[in-house]
Amino acid sequence: MKGVYLLFLKVKRDCKILVGGLGEIYLRRGVYVYVGSAQNNLERRIFRHVEKHKKVKWHIDYVTVNKNTSIFAAYAYLLPKRYECRIARELMNLMVRGFKGFGASDCKCFSHFFEVDREPEQLIEEISERIKASPIIVFKFR
Repeated sequence: MKGVYLLFLKVKRDCKILVGGLGEIYLRRGVYVYVGSAQNNLERRIFRHVEKHKKVKWHIDYVTVNKNTSIFAAYAYLLPKRYECRIARELMNLMVRGFKGFGASDCKCFSHFFEVDREPEQLIEEISERIKASPIIVFKFR
Protein backbone atom coordinates (compact mmCIF):
# COMPACT_ATOMS: atom_id res chain seq x y z
CA MET A 1 0.00 0.00 0.00
CA LYS A 2 1.25 3.51 -0.78
CA GLY A 3 0.01 6.95 0.10
CA VAL A 4 0.39 10.14 2.10
CA TYR A 5 0.22 10.35 5.88
CA LEU A 6 0.02 12.88 8.68
CA LEU A 7 1.75 12.09 11.97
CA PHE A 8 0.62 13.89 15.10
CA LEU A 9 3.25 14.30 17.80
CA LYS A 10 3.12 15.57 21.33
CA VAL A 11 6.09 17.47 22.74
CA LYS A 12 5.97 17.03 26.53
CA ARG A 13 8.22 19.98 27.40
CA ASP A 14 10.02 22.78 25.60
CA CYS A 15 13.18 21.42 24.01
CA LYS A 16 15.87 22.01 21.41
CA ILE A 17 16.62 19.23 18.93
CA LEU A 18 19.53 19.06 16.52
CA VAL A 19 18.03 18.03 13.16
CA GLY A 20 20.88 16.98 10.85
CA GLY A 21 21.83 19.65 8.32
CA LEU A 22 18.95 21.90 9.38
CA GLY A 23 20.63 22.61 12.68
CA GLU A 24 18.90 23.12 16.00
CA ILE A 25 15.14 23.64 16.18
CA TYR A 26 13.21 24.81 19.20
CA LEU A 27 9.95 22.98 19.95
CA ARG A 28 7.52 24.39 22.45
CA ARG A 29 5.44 22.06 24.55
CA GLY A 30 2.38 21.13 22.48
CA VAL A 31 1.17 19.29 19.40
CA TYR A 32 2.83 19.09 15.99
CA VAL A 33 2.01 17.47 12.65
CA TYR A 34 4.34 16.03 10.02
CA VAL A 35 3.25 15.21 6.48
CA GLY A 36 5.08 12.46 4.61
CA SER A 37 4.56 9.84 1.94
CA ALA A 38 5.43 6.20 1.39
CA GLN A 39 5.53 4.71 -2.06
CA ASN A 40 5.60 1.20 -0.61
CA ASN A 41 4.60 -0.30 2.73
CA LEU A 42 2.68 2.70 4.05
CA GLU A 43 1.76 1.01 7.32
CA ARG A 44 5.32 -0.13 7.94
CA ARG A 45 6.57 3.45 7.40
CA ILE A 46 4.13 4.79 9.98
CA PHE A 47 5.10 2.13 12.52
CA ARG A 48 8.79 2.86 11.89
CA HIS A 49 8.18 6.49 12.88
CA VAL A 50 6.69 5.34 16.19
CA GLU A 51 9.80 3.33 17.12
CA LYS A 52 12.18 5.15 19.47
CA HIS A 53 15.24 3.02 18.62
CA LYS A 54 16.03 3.22 14.91
CA LYS A 55 18.63 4.46 12.50
CA VAL A 56 18.10 8.20 12.05
CA LYS A 57 17.42 8.67 8.34
CA TRP A 58 14.96 11.57 7.82
CA HIS A 59 14.46 14.95 9.52
CA ILE A 60 11.43 13.61 11.38
CA ASP A 61 13.54 10.81 12.91
CA TYR A 62 15.53 13.36 14.92
CA VAL A 63 12.26 14.47 16.51
CA THR A 64 10.64 11.05 16.98
CA VAL A 65 13.66 9.52 18.79
CA ASN A 66 13.77 12.39 21.28
CA LYS A 67 12.69 11.47 24.82
CA ASN A 68 10.44 14.55 25.02
CA THR A 69 8.29 13.55 22.03
CA SER A 70 5.75 10.87 21.18
CA ILE A 71 3.52 10.10 18.23
CA PHE A 72 -0.09 9.76 19.29
CA ALA A 73 -1.94 9.47 15.96
CA ALA A 74 -1.43 8.94 12.24
CA TYR A 75 -3.89 9.46 9.39
CA ALA A 76 -3.17 7.88 6.00
CA TYR A 77 -4.64 8.79 2.62
CA LEU A 78 -4.37 6.54 -0.43
CA LEU A 79 -3.19 9.39 -2.63
CA PRO A 80 -0.26 9.84 -5.04
CA LYS A 81 3.03 11.29 -3.73
CA ARG A 82 2.28 14.74 -5.19
CA TYR A 83 -0.37 15.17 -2.48
CA GLU A 84 2.38 15.25 0.14
CA CYS A 85 3.37 18.75 -1.03
CA ARG A 86 -0.22 19.78 -1.64
CA ILE A 87 -1.13 18.90 1.94
CA ALA A 88 2.00 20.68 3.21
CA ARG A 89 0.90 23.82 1.36
CA GLU A 90 -2.59 23.52 2.85
CA LEU A 91 -1.04 23.11 6.30
CA MET A 92 0.98 26.30 5.72
CA ASN A 93 -2.33 28.10 5.26
CA LEU A 94 -3.73 26.68 8.50
CA MET A 95 -0.81 26.48 10.92
CA VAL A 96 0.83 28.77 13.44
CA ARG A 97 4.44 27.88 12.65
CA GLY A 98 6.35 25.73 10.18
CA PHE A 99 10.04 24.86 10.31
CA LYS A 100 11.93 26.06 7.22
CA GLY A 101 13.20 23.15 5.12
CA PHE A 102 12.03 20.45 7.54
CA GLY A 103 11.09 17.34 5.55
CA ALA A 104 11.33 19.34 2.35
CA SER A 105 14.85 18.61 1.11
CA ASP A 106 13.51 17.00 -2.09
CA CYS A 107 10.87 19.64 -2.92
CA LYS A 108 10.28 23.40 -2.88
CA CYS A 109 7.89 23.44 0.09
CA PHE A 110 8.64 25.72 3.03
CA SER A 111 8.10 22.83 5.47
CA HIS A 112 6.44 19.49 6.07
CA PHE A 113 6.44 19.93 9.89
CA PHE A 114 4.12 22.32 11.71
CA GLU A 115 2.98 23.39 15.14
CA VAL A 116 -0.74 22.65 15.57
CA ASP A 117 -3.16 25.27 16.87
CA ARG A 118 -6.34 23.16 16.89
CA GLU A 119 -7.60 19.67 17.67
CA PRO A 120 -6.10 17.04 15.32
CA GLU A 121 -9.55 15.79 14.28
CA GLN A 122 -10.55 19.32 13.28
CA LEU A 123 -7.34 19.74 11.30
CA ILE A 124 -7.88 16.42 9.48
CA GLU A 125 -11.44 17.49 8.65
CA GLU A 126 -10.19 20.81 7.23
CA ILE A 127 -7.41 19.19 5.19
CA SER A 128 -9.73 16.47 3.90
CA GLU A 129 -12.22 19.07 2.76
CA ARG A 130 -9.52 21.09 0.99
CA ILE A 131 -8.03 18.09 -0.86
CA LYS A 132 -11.39 16.38 -1.45
CA ALA A 133 -10.28 13.08 0.11
CA SER A 134 -10.66 11.24 3.41
CA PRO A 135 -8.10 9.24 5.35
CA ILE A 136 -8.59 5.51 4.89
CA ILE A 137 -6.44 4.42 7.81
CA VAL A 138 -6.33 5.97 11.26
CA PHE A 139 -3.84 4.84 13.89
CA LYS A 140 -4.05 5.90 17.53
CA PHE A 141 -1.04 5.35 19.79
CA ARG A 142 -0.59 5.78 23.54
